[in-house]
Amino acid sequence: MTQKKETMSRVSKKQNDKKRRSQPVKKKKAPTRPLWKTIVFGILIAFIAALVAGAGLFAYYAASAPELTEKDLTGSISSDLLDDKGEVFYTLGGQNRDVVTEDQVPQVLKDAIISIEDQRFYTHKGIDPIRIGGAVVANLTKGFASEGGSTLTQQLIKLSVFSTDEADQTLKRKAQEAWLALKLEKTYTKEQILTFYINKVYMSDNNYGMSTASEYYYDKPLNELSLSQAAMLAGLPQSPNTYNPYTNPEKAEKRRNLVLTMMVDNKKLSTAEADEAKAVPIEDGLIDHSGDETNNLVFDSYLKEVIKEVKEKTKLDPYTAGLKIKTNLNMDAQQQVYDILNSDEYIAYPDEDIQAGVSMVDVKTGQLKAIGGGRNQEGQLSLNRASEMNRSVGSAIKPLSVYGPAIDYLNYSTYQQVVDEPYTFKAGGQLYNYDRSYRGQMSLREALIDSRNVPAAKVLQEVGYPDATEFLANLGIDVTKWNGETKGLVESNAIGGEITPIQLSAAYAAFSNGGDYTDPYTVSSVVLQNGQEIDLTPDTSKAMKDSTAYMITDILKDTVNSGTNKDLVTISGLPQAGKTGTTNYTDEEKAKYDIPSGGVPDSWFSGYTTNYSISVWVGYDDKYTDGHWLSPSSQQLPRKIYRSLMSHVSASVENSDWTKPASVVEVAVEAGSNPAKLPGPNTPSGSIVKELFVKGTQPTSVSTSFGEELKAPSGLKAAYDEEKDEISVQWDAYSLKDKTSKANYVLTVDGQTYETSDLSYVIQNPSEGKVDITLAVKANDKTGPKASTSVTVPEKEETEDSSADSSSESSEDSSSQSSEESSSESENESSESSSSSSESSSEESSESAPEESSSSSQPTNEEAPDTDEPEKTPET
Repeated sequence: MTQKKETMSRVSKKQNDKKRRSQPVKKKKAPTRPLWKTIVFGILIAFIAALVAGAGLFAYYAASAPELTEKDLTGSISSDLLDDKGEVFYTLGGQNRDVVTEDQVPQVLKDAIISIEDQRFYTHKGIDPIRIGGAVVANLTKGFASEGGSTLTQQLIKLSVFSTDEADQTLKRKAQEAWLALKLEKTYTKEQILTFYINKVYMSDNNYGMSTASEYYYDKPLNELSLSQAAMLAGLPQSPNTYNPYTNPEKAEKRRNLVLTMMVDNKKLSTAEADEAKAVPIEDGLIDHSGDETNNLVFDSYLKEVIKEVKEKTKLDPYTAGLKIKTNLNMDAQQQVYDILNSDEYIAYPDEDIQAGVSMVDVKTGQLKAIGGGRNQEGQLSLNRASEMNRSVGSAIKPLSVYGPAIDYLNYSTYQQVVDEPYTFKAGGQLYNYDRSYRGQMSLREALIDSRNVPAAKVLQEVGYPDATEFLANLGIDVTKWNGETKGLVESNAIGGEITPIQLSAAYAAFSNGGDYTDPYTVSSVVLQNGQEIDLTPDTSKAMKDSTAYMITDILKDTVNSGTNKDLVTISGLPQAGKTGTTNYTDEEKAKYDIPSGGVPDSWFSGYTTNYSISVWVGYDDKYTDGHWLSPSSQQLPRKIYRSLMSHVSASVENSDWTKPASVVEVAVEAGSNPAKLPGPNTPSGSIVKELFVKGTQPTSVSTSFGEELKAPSGLKAAYDEEKDEISVQWDAYSLKDKTSKANYVLTVDGQTYETSDLSYVIQNPSEGKVDITLAVKANDKTGPKASTSVTVPEKEETEDSSADSSSESSEDSSSQSSEESSSESENESSESSSSSSESSSEESSESAPEESSSSSQPTNEEAPDTDEPEKTPET
């Protein structure tokens, strides 16, 4: 039994095993890893990969790092600046440097430098991971470049090997800088590195090294500096010109106080010591340099542009690269600019605060020959108003933004007619002319000469903003940067945009040279230490047609010779062209700042010859300060400055007038015709003007306004009524061929002239005796030949009866005589026509002269600024 159970059990087990094998096998589920572990693992892998990639990239960049020598650390090679005659006028960098040794640097200066520049200087190995991390966080939270991660060692590397320009701070440059800093720390001690830095940094006003700066600012060696003075010097290297205590005392004091605060944080000072030093005025102990030799200030503004241009175009540091910089400076012209702006020999300035900006360009090359950055400058490389101050140029922009494009794109002539009338901006608001009046229909020439705002706004709409913008861009003027957030031209800035004197002089130069534009430049070439010469001459492009350049110039020649310009600008024997510009305060600003009606913020003049283009701005840096507005007499200053400079520089060159190109034709047209028409055979000379047209667009149709030959009227008769004591005159109607015109009649009775459209006239109480009567037809401002007759008024009796009898008899005799004379004249009219025509011509000339004069469309020769009236330049 037991055996049987065992057998059945084995059979059952086999069956069960077979059944299990026939079923799908279920795999065991692997344990699941938490999500956070997966994320952390992924980040770790990515971090390791980034480290490996970063290390590889760092090694790649470091391998190409330049060699660093002690010569690089201890000094720099100065650069020579040559004028346009090839003579050295300035040596930049290196020459003004006093070197100190480690033991000559006081501890207070070391503490100040370390506290503000690199508090972990003595503990890091050239690069500071903590500082780098802080910079990364700051850049992520406050924006890129909000904080730097460079150590003092890295800053020394920049000063010695690399450019300090922010644009050059690339990842590659940073890697090379860090690698060289690590190498430097292995080669020199911390004190040596700090001393290198102290001797290397630029300290403003052409001073290099803190020892030089200590002598310049305080006339004492480093070891005699006070705490306040040491803090001021320590704060300068970050931005030497910004923190210069002479030119920016408020910013210099703020920076010094920050250094003192950081010294407290770095446990180098107590709060009480820092507060005591902060209480010292920033000017305390400063040496007065006002009596120093000012030769450098003569060309200071030009020097500033040279340094900027070399850095931008070559990426080299002119202070340390040992360059030979060939500039375009005309030293004679530069000295003249300086003397005009800084003495009373040429111009009587109203006060010391009034400022000016001057730019002089060679129109053939685009070279900047002289620059005036301001008056009464104190520090070197200070504000250059010729290149850095964008102020509205008023109407001086109109040739560039309106009339130049109209001629260039629309083939407008200088005669093109436009109506000066009330005008409202598309955005709302009334546009006014400088005189708050309107002159009606006028030519483009008249509108520009008289600086009318309304015609300019109208022509701008006809040109269109895209073409006007393109025309300005061709002249180096980017309108997208105007008026803050406003992108591009609008009605108001197109007749008063913001341009620097340098930009304006270069743009006007294109009018002078036939339409070619070259970016204004101070440096022609740079010669490196190895002898390689880099040409920095910019390309010249065609900015406009030669027809446009000549026609605008022709109008601006009239501007120079009109109104007060005739006395303020003209130079005997020198062909010139030019345009004034004046801006206005708004009514709200006048009320708020108590500005008189004649006060304006800015006055300009831009003029040119076939050799030079000069632009001058005059105004105040702060135009809202009490009294800082230009009076009518001060508004003349730009023209006076221009004339003083232009007369000087033109005396040593050959001057010629502009030659009309083949693309332009001069045509006599009938004034007032619209569109332009050629004069008819009888158009009075006073109604004929000569204007310029783009060849192929000149008028071909002849005006008929003065074309109909007038004849003497017929049917003229006169009779005296003794009872009424009056002469009645009658005549036949005159029929004109031009049915659109109307005839009037000019009646002359005994020397007294009457004009009427009727066919009869009565003269009351005529004089006794023979009365001569003539009649002529007048149409289209022209008077024809005369018909004539006469009548005799008898002697008038005083008694009533005799008077009546006499009147009756005389009336009969008079009537008879009048009839006979009229008949006789009619019979002889044909035979006398020849003499009558001659007589009529003579009389007509005499009588019509005033009419012709009044209808002349010649310009009034009075431009808005030239009458010392401000032009209206509305705000956007």
